[in-house]
Amino acid sequence: MPYVNIKITREGASTEQKAELIAGVTALLRDTLGKNPQTTVVVIDEVETDNWGIGGESITVRRARGG
Repeated sequence: MPYVNIKITREGASTEQKAELIAGVTALLRDTLGKNPQTTVVVIDEVETDNWGIGGESITVRRARGG
């Protein structure tokens, strides 16, 4: 049973976009590895930009300074 965890920043991904991610990842595992879509689990975690850091600073700070 494949388990895929997708983490994205919480910035307005629509319900439709998330459904497309889930369907696409499920299809990729089916087509590439022969995994059963009925037992494939895909979880999308949306993380606030204050809680996601790169290079020692949050995404919120990086974006505020244009980085």
